[in-house]
Amino acid sequence: MADDSIEVSDLVKTYPRGVRALDGLTFSVREGTVFGLLGPNGAGKSTAVRILSTLSRQDSGSAMVAGLDVTRQPGEVRRRIGLVGQKLSAAPTATVRENVVLQGRMYGIKGRELDARADEAIARVGLSDVARRPVGLCSGGMKRRVDIAMGIVHRPKVLFLDEPTTGLDPEIRMQLWDDLAKLVHADGLTILLTTHYLEEADTLAGEIAIVDHGRVVTRGRPAALKQELRGDTLVVELDTDDVAARARTLLSDVGGLADVTVDGRVLHARAQAGGSAVPAILARLNQAELRVTSVTVSQPTLDDVYLKHTGRRLVSQRREDLEPERSPS
Repeated sequence: MADDSIEVSDLVKTYPRGVRALDGLTFSVREGTVFGLLGPNGAGKSTAVRILSTLSRQDSGSAMVAGLDVTRQPGEVRRRIGLVGQKLSAAPTATVRENVVLQGRMYGIKGRELDARADEAIARVGLSDVARRPVGLCSGGMKRRVDIAMGIVHRPKVLFLDEPTTGLDPEIRMQLWDDLAKLVHADGLTILLTTHYLEEADTLAGEIAIVDHGRVVTRGRPAALKQELRGDTLVVELDTDDVAARARTLLSDVGGLADVTVDGRVLHARAQAGGSAVPAILARLNQAELRVTSVTVSQPTLDDVYLKHTGRRLVSQRREDLEPERSPS
């Protein structure tokens, strides 16, 4: 049975002005798996990665990475991890290969071994054909792949990916997911992924932890977490958003509905038998002369799981202009 590659216990981190980024964060990650920390900006995900990658220190609590204490053995931890942060780190005027080679040198790799490892890392992310191209001339998706190649050139045990696909269009994001899945299967790499993309967590992570206000509120396999909700998810779209609050009040009285929420002109709800609830929903709204443009019934999503444990929808929060997580100056 695989051991835990990451062990986090009761991490607390408070920034100036009393901003508590982590409030007893606890979780563990099995070796050779992808683990996702899912939550909105400001939930504490990036702060956790900074501590686990030795870029910051916790106020209290403990963390082990690859069997090493991040506080007592930071140098050893750094040699065993790779980190792909939110911001691009590759030098735009240098070529893809030059960036990866330079990163390898920083880990003390030299000569033929460095050449071989650089070529290997570049091939693993599908950039062999553009290895001689300056990074500044690469697409956004290619630039993220360069960062990942730089993060794996020294063959780490653990790879931290902090919001790796933010800003990429959906097609490029899916291509990057494929690349990451291949790394895990081929190398037995352990990946800790932070994301606010529901699809990303659902597709890549074998297990996720939902983080809210610096704490894990639930964790498990995405499929199992969704199955716990049971029933169906209903999405009702109105023709305007100025009547959504009124529609929510009306639907709250419909038998069998639960967790009715509003997102613009769209209402979300859960029901044990969604198909059976639709006629009652339409009748209630039509009686109030509220126009419905569409109704869909589907299985629960991770957004429904998030709603159950936090009282809010992650999709709605992702659209808001939230303050980013604070880090030490």
